Amino acid sequence: MYGKGILKGMWVTLKHFVGTFVDDIKWLGRRYNNIKGIQYRSGKDVKGIFTIQYPEEKLPTPEEFRYIPFLVYDTKEDGTREERCTSCGICSKVCPPQCIWIEQTTDPKTGRPVPEPVEFYIDIDICMSCGYCAEYCPFDAIKMDHDYEMASYDRHASHIFNKGLLGKPVEYYAEIRPFNYEREEARRREKEAKKAAAVKAREERTAKTD
Repeated sequence: MYGKGILKGMWVTLKHFVGTFVDDIKWLGRRYNNIKGIQYRSGKDVKGIFTIQYPEEKLPTPEEFRYIPFLVYDTKEDGTREERCTSCGICSKVCPPQCIWIEQTTDPKTGRPVPEPVEFYIDIDICMSCGYCAEYCPFDAIKMDHDYEMASYDRHASHIFNKGLLGKPVEYYAEIRPFNYEREEARRREKEAKKAAAVKAREERTAKTD
């Protein structure tokens, strides 16, 4: 009433305006590319402006952040890739916007399918980053990436990713999602241990029978 609300709003704006310069002096030379400075600038205790000055400032990406999917591959001792994807097609079936296309490999002699994709396409403009493909993949072959800086001027040439652009080593996945990676590896080791124990028990039974 009588303009008090406007005055209160202007006072809040003025405090943030003055606080911005105080914060700039406080973090002089340490604001950009400084994890503590960025966390402070984006936290609740900041006195001045709290907008991140992108791209000079970037918030640390949380582990569970998900953007465009990528294909995980293992690197053999000889340096060659070992694709985890078997082109089973589950990811394309569960994809809500249907942005995944897979071309399956076939044996030229028998014509039967081979568990490896010839090509794998994702239209990143259609992808809604829901993570269903990564969640339903039975081989841990597709995961959600942290790379969100993909803007370009040519949609058709730059925004339809093939297998070459989507493929990333398992070490990259371990780097961006260390807790998830360790949990999956522990589960994988447990399965392998159970499988080895079952094989050993079967061999022992066979030896006793002989």
